[in-house]
Amino acid sequence: MKILYLGTTSTSTTSRHRADALSRLGHVLLIADPYAVFIGQFHNRILSVIHFRTGYAFLQKTVCTWLNGIIKTADKIDLIWIDGGELFGAKALQLLRKPDVPVVLFNHDDPTGKRDGCRFASLQKALSLYSLVTAVRNETEQELKIICTGKVLRIWRTYDEVQHSAKSINRIIPNTYHSDVCFIGTWMRHENRDQFLVHLLERGLNIAIWGDRWQKSAYWPQLKNHWRGNALSGQDYVMAIQGAKVCLGLLSKGNRDLHTTRTMEIPYAGGLLCAERTAEHLKLYRENEEAVFWSDAHECAEKCLDLLAHPEKRELIRLAGMKRVLENKVGNEDICQQIITAAFQ
Repeated sequence: MKILYLGTTSTSTTSRHRADALSRLGHVLLIADPYAVFIGQFHNRILSVIHFRTGYAFLQKTVCTWLNGIIKTADKIDLIWIDGGELFGAKALQLLRKPDVPVVLFNHDDPTGKRDGCRFASLQKALSLYSLVTAVRNETEQELKIICTGKVLRIWRTYDEVQHSAKSINRIIPNTYHSDVCFIGTWMRHENRDQFLVHLLERGLNIAIWGDRWQKSAYWPQLKNHWRGNALSGQDYVMAIQGAKVCLGLLSKGNRDLHTTRTMEIPYAGGLLCAERTAEHLKLYRENEEAVFWSDAHECAEKCLDLLAHPEKRELIRLAGMKRVLENKVGNEDICQQIITAAFQ
């Protein structure tokens, strides 16, 4: 099958991984990345803010002109896969729609939620024109069913079979990636991740933090000695997971998350997942057997201290989690195949 893949492969590792997964499934991809084409606008400090806050409304004419050029030169396409979709409004979708060619939107953000303001304003106007739209949470699924005329497919977030494989590390993990407890993620305003981690530090836990923007935290003086660097990807990301005795999975409350990509990536990469107790986490893993869950920072600290004191217990949970995530079939290839099958039903 030939797929026109419109995604942010130049700036998003997750988008690039999905494109690779589709290729591994045997599909031929024509990749067109709007973020690479309009890089000047997104690197301009003022324009990037304007576009984000207006839902990319002022970019729509430029996007349509670009899409026209792609459509004229592309050979027969069997499916159009839009990854993210925030740059594509209703006129862009009208250009892309053709008889017998499904147009799929893969979006694992919260396009109908309120956290990101008007970021998804153009996308929201185009939702009814898609053949199939994905959702990763119940609230999004129900809201999309009201808006969309096409199918709404509930999916899980994913790991990547190649990039996050525990087998991808074929050498000794450097000491810089060893830790008792690690958190790999971005500082986010109003999410209180910094306050949460400070509580764990006050309980005597030694925490390694990787991620962007932590210097903006009001708790930076307490956290800076535990911050080991910016966001990780590739083998560095896998090594940090494998080098940690316990890996924290923190949710985005503003994004209405009940699970995240870390929920899948940590066990698949060979780490022990320690995350908030939610209905979705409990559906994915057996508590205290395949993953460890908590309700607040106090309980999280207690669970981490117990795991660090009992290495045999820790190892049994880690290995069981690796086995369970495979049984859940939530790899990129699994989910991509699920989406393509649904698109043609």
